[in-house]
Amino acid sequence: MGGVNEIGSNKAVSVATTPPISAPHSQFHSPSLSRSPLLASDDHIQPANKTPRISTPRFVTPLGSPIRRALQLTRLDPHDAWLPITESRNGNAYYAVFHTLCSGIGIQALVLPLYTLYLLVQLHESTETGMRYSRYMQLCSATFGEKLAKWLALFPIMYLSGGTCVALIIIGGQTCKMFFDPPTIVEWFLIFTSAAVLLSQLPNLNSIAGVSLIGAITAFGYCTLIWVVSVIEGRTEGVSYNPVRGSTEVTRIFDVFNTFGIVSFAFRGHNLILEIQATMPSDEKHPSSVPMWKGVKIAYTLVAMCLFPLAIGGYWAYGQRIPENGGMLTALFVFHGKDTSQFILGLTSLFVIINALSSFQIYGMPTFDDMESVYVKKKKKALPWWFRAILRAMFGYGCFFVAVAIPFLASLAGLVGGIALPVTLAYPCFMWLKVKKPTAFTPIWCLNWVLGLLGMALSGVLVAAGIYVIIDTGVEVSFFDPR
Repeated sequence: MGGVNEIGSNKAVSVATTPPISAPHSQFHSPSLSRSPLLASDDHIQPANKTPRISTPRFVTPLGSPIRRALQLTRLDPHDAWLPITESRNGNAYYAVFHTLCSGIGIQALVLPLYTLYLLVQLHESTETGMRYSRYMQLCSATFGEKLAKWLALFPIMYLSGGTCVALIIIGGQTCKMFFDPPTIVEWFLIFTSAAVLLSQLPNLNSIAGVSLIGAITAFGYCTLIWVVSVIEGRTEGVSYNPVRGSTEVTRIFDVFNTFGIVSFAFRGHNLILEIQATMPSDEKHPSSVPMWKGVKIAYTLVAMCLFPLAIGGYWAYGQRIPENGGMLTALFVFHGKDTSQFILGLTSLFVIINALSSFQIYGMPTFDDMESVYVKKKKKALPWWFRAILRAMFGYGCFFVAVAIPFLASLAGLVGGIALPVTLAYPCFMWLKVKKPTAFTPIWCLNWVLGLLGMALSGVLVAAGIYVIIDTGVEVSFFDPR
C-alpha cells in the first residue's frame, strides 16, 4: 500500500498534524509529490514565501475501519518528499530492470539470494499501517528496534554503499591505466572520481534511470565480449584445471570458506532493493511489489546470461592461469593483448569504465540520501543545489582518498563478505517472521528460521575464515601506494 494520499478517502480523519513543508512552485503538481507517501494533499504543501497553515491530512481507503484505525496511529515522516530516494515516485518495472541490472551484475543469480530478495520486495509496504519502508535501515529499525538495527545492519549497509564506491573507483582507474598508460594510477583515480562526482549531481534515483540503462547495456556488453573473445581465441598454453590447494588441511578448508565470503560480497545489491522500489507509485489496486518483482526477474535472467557463460568460458580458456588480481579482464589483456583487435580491447575497457561510473551513482545514492536527510529534517525544506553539490563532491573525493590510501581493500573482500552476509541471507528471513508472523512450525515458518539461522552461522564461519586467511597468507599493505 502507498502512503497518505495513496490510501486516502473523501472522508477526513483526525490525526496528529506534522509541520508543513515548503515546496518550490515547480513541484506543486509534479508526479513525485502526487505519489509521495508522505504528503496528504496540496493543502499540506506551502510555498516558501507564504505563511504555513495547519491542515488536517485526508486519508482515503476503500477498506474498512481496521486500516483507517491503524493509519490514525501512524506518524508519517514529512521529509521524504525532499530526499533523493523518495523525491520521485514515478518509477516502473523498466526502471527496476535498469537499476537492478546495473547495480547487480556482480550478484550471482542463485536461488537463495533471490528468495531473500523476494522477501524484501514483499516487506516494502505494510498492509496493516500503509507505511512504505523505503530504505533497508527503516525496515530493519521498524522490525528490530532502532538500537538493535544500528548494531546489526548499520556498518554492513554503510560499507556496502561507500565501500563499493571505493572499489568502483579502483576498478575504473585500473581499467583506464590498462589501456591508456601515460597518466599515473592516482591520476586515473582522480579523473574517474571527478567524472563520477559530476554525474552524481543528478538529483534523485529516478533521474538516473537513463544512466542505469547505459550501465546495464555496457555490463552486458563487456561480459559478453570477454567470454566470446576468450572462447574464440581458445585455451591458453599450459592451462591446468587442477585446483590450487593449501599446504595443510586446515588451510584448504578455510580457503574454501574465504571463497564463499568473496562470493557473498557480490550479493551487495540487496541493500538497494527497497530504495529502488521506493521510486515506484503504489496504491491498493496496484502495489509496487508487482512491477518491482517483475523487474527483478528480468534483471536476474540477464545477470545469469552474463555471468554463467563468463564463468564457464573463462574457466575453460584460462583455468588456473586467471590472474589473482583483475580476473577475466586482466587475463584478456595478458594472454590476448597482442593477437586481439585493439578496437575490441578498447571497447571492452570502455564498457567496464562506463558501467563503473553508472554503478557509482546507484551505490552512492543511499549515502547521499542519508547526508541530505540531516539538513532536510532540520530545515523542513530541500537542500539548495549548491549545498547538494558540495555534499556529493565531499563523498566522491572521500572515496577517492580511501582508494588511494587503502588500495588493498579488495584483499579483505572475504572478511567483509562474511560480515555483510546477514544483510542478504539472514535479516530478510527474520524480518519476514517478525512482520508477517506465520503460524509456528508451518513450512514457511520453518524455512525462514532455518535460512535465517544458517545465514548467521555461515556469517560467523566466513568471518573466522577471512581472518585466518589474512593471518596465514598475509595482506600486502601499501598505504598511499596504489598499483
